[in-house]
Amino acid sequence: MRINKLLSNLGVCSRREANRIIEEGRITVNGELCIPGQWVELEDEILIDGEQIKEKKKVYILLNKPAGITCTAAKDVKDNIIDFINYKQYIFPVGRLDKESEGLILLTNDGELASSILEADNRHEKEYVVTVDKRFDDKFLEDMSKGVDIGGVVTRECKVERISEDTFSIILTQGLNRQIRKMSKACGYSVVKLIRIRILNLCINDLAKGECRDIEDIELEELRKLL
Repeated sequence: MRINKLLSNLGVCSRREANRIIEEGRITVNGELCIPGQWVELEDEILIDGEQIKEKKKVYILLNKPAGITCTAAKDVKDNIIDFINYKQYIFPVGRLDKESEGLILLTNDGELASSILEADNRHEKEYVVTVDKRFDDKFLEDMSKGVDIGGVVTRECKVERISEDTFSIILTQGLNRQIRKMSKACGYSVVKLIRIRILNLCINDLAKGECRDIEDIELEELRKLL
């Protein structure tokens, strides 16, 4: 695989960071200076600043993201999620939640697991609780569940259930950009609050807003089975 993907999979650094240190001439492969996009094998001798790369211990963290935090590892973005969580080791968010949205997000240094979760064809479930700007009828729930044209793309069928006169739960199996907000808008409503409460088998439960925790072994085992 390419060098930046390998380093990400091993939990060493992000692909972007890998590209940066390659350009700085700090990586060698089998004694020769590495070039951007170079194809490598695990058996190759890969050194960073003269030291052999080592796979980092895998980290899996659940965060109840508050509104106002941006799901990016880019340190030049104000209020980015990496600065917010301030973890001692390299991690990155798996997928994203809009800045104004809140709820469950997984952060890890396991590139392979992240890729499996994000693969659209796998149809992995993510569940949300959504409040809109006015009361809705049952036709709104039906329209949302059947799929909505959000500008040239019709969303997949999904499960939508009423919670109250202006709040519903929705389970998606795809992750289009700002999908729920666009679906609601297409049906004549604006989202005023959006909380993700589940990713596959990982649930927010009583995790307080702004708090994080390690994934338990039994959760990780079940997650791997689902993937």
